[in-house]
Amino acid sequence: MEYDVVIVGGGPSGLTAAIRLKQLAAEQGREVSVCLLEKGSEIGAHILSGAVIEPRVLNELIPDWKEKGAPLNTEAKSDRFLLLTETESIQLPTPPQMHNHGNYIVSLGNFCRWLGQQAEELGVEIYPGFAAAEVLYHEDGSVKGVATGDMGIGKDGEKTDAWQPGMELWAKQTIFAEGCRGSLTKALFERFRLHDGADPQTYGIGIKELWEVKPELHQPGSITHTVGWPVDTATYGGSFMYHLENNQVVVGFVIGLDYQNPYLSPFEEFQRFKTHPAIRKVFEGGRRLSYGARALTEGGLQSLPRLTFPGGLLVGDTAGFLNVPKIKGTHTAMQSAMLAAEAVFELLGQEQPAREASAYSEKFKQSWLHEELHRVRNIRPSFRWGLWPAMIYSALDTFLFRGKAPWTLRHHQADHQSLKPADECAPIAYPKPDGVLTFDRLSSVFISNTNHGEDQPPHLKLKDASVPVAFNLAKYDAPEQRYCPAGVYEIVGREEGEPRLQINAQNCVHCKTCDIKDPSQNIVWTTPEGGGGPNYPNM
Repeated sequence: MEYDVVIVGGGPSGLTAAIRLKQLAAEQGREVSVCLLEKGSEIGAHILSGAVIEPRVLNELIPDWKEKGAPLNTEAKSDRFLLLTETESIQLPTPPQMHNHGNYIVSLGNFCRWLGQQAEELGVEIYPGFAAAEVLYHEDGSVKGVATGDMGIGKDGEKTDAWQPGMELWAKQTIFAEGCRGSLTKALFERFRLHDGADPQTYGIGIKELWEVKPELHQPGSITHTVGWPVDTATYGGSFMYHLENNQVVVGFVIGLDYQNPYLSPFEEFQRFKTHPAIRKVFEGGRRLSYGARALTEGGLQSLPRLTFPGGLLVGDTAGFLNVPKIKGTHTAMQSAMLAAEAVFELLGQEQPAREASAYSEKFKQSWLHEELHRVRNIRPSFRWGLWPAMIYSALDTFLFRGKAPWTLRHHQADHQSLKPADECAPIAYPKPDGVLTFDRLSSVFISNTNHGEDQPPHLKLKDASVPVAFNLAKYDAPEQRYCPAGVYEIVGREEGEPRLQINAQNCVHCKTCDIKDPSQNIVWTTPEGGGGPNYPNM
């Protein structure tokens, strides 16, 4: 199947690019064929975020979004920024980047479902349930398009009666909008050396729950962020709690994947966080509705890769446009997609289109998006000094230098290099879940509606099957057992003296943490059969 543009990923950036391309074509009376692939069972199924949206790009993309029923129903009304100790909470001045006047608390999944409807009305062909599994190349090495994975392959790698071959989708330009640590994007980084000259990328893992709380405890529009307990001052981490409509509250915790202690469990830290006196009172008598987890790209401006290459380009979180101090990436992802769509549209209009939409990079450098990311570039890397030095530096950078300090702090190593050996660290004793406020992994995965076909090859692959025991277990006490928020990785057979790694791939919520944090870089996350994975409602 041939198109002018193929877009991989149905998140905010992919859908924005599709909509903008069709708008530009309509404005100039041209035909531009656009196809969008989404590996989730529907648009929004794999979307997970806080989320508070800054609507500036939406105002430009679809000015009449209110009349068209965009699900931005809860306007932000109040901001709190708390420092937690084990038993106390201290309210601090809210950093200016975290002021949310004029923003909206939303379900990002529902917002993407609505964007998908707008895209289809403009003529975008959207194919959910089809995972782009391979990048296709022309003979000259430029990107030709993508191929979806075969359906109906058994665990043994052989075709079953349900086998259907994958489809090749060819395009003049392919836009990769896979989100954090996209599997195809990862291969593009290596092939085109897109990260040469940039700092190593750094990531966080965000774990989130959606609750229905008692009406008397619900404060629509209330926003709370915290730092401090339960993580130590050497670990980058913090929480969010947002009050939506309909007595619903989203609560989550983000931990930087550059943490050092292999015994740390982001999932358990999140569960422990909810027991704090200032937090637990919100959820007393409430009911947990949904659960999910997702890695996010935190490196900022100095970790951005080259955005274009022959035949394609990167948008959204797959490139790393998150504004970490703002804790927002939707408006930045959408803006990157607007710029990319304009560059691609200009390229398609040329008599002899070039292979590379290099104007995108220039448009980015001249945009408010570049200015916004430049202004906050030093905040996240300062936290390698620890919480208190980073808080002091961030205040100076924000109020004294106003983001224009004559230096740029660097990220010096990838997250998988940060772990200390287990014998240099103290194990962490986490309390058992009570099933009321705190929960275990498996009951959490159950309410994420995660599903993978039982008879398909595991999509989590090991480069060397001996490494998990010989290296990860021996040196780091198998940290994959703890950094995975879905119970995918287990060391079994210890009692018998024959330990081995068991991979429960059917539990995977597609957060990509294992691909990022594995200290041996031996785990490779690949796309499972299309439609597999979580099905997040209202997340």
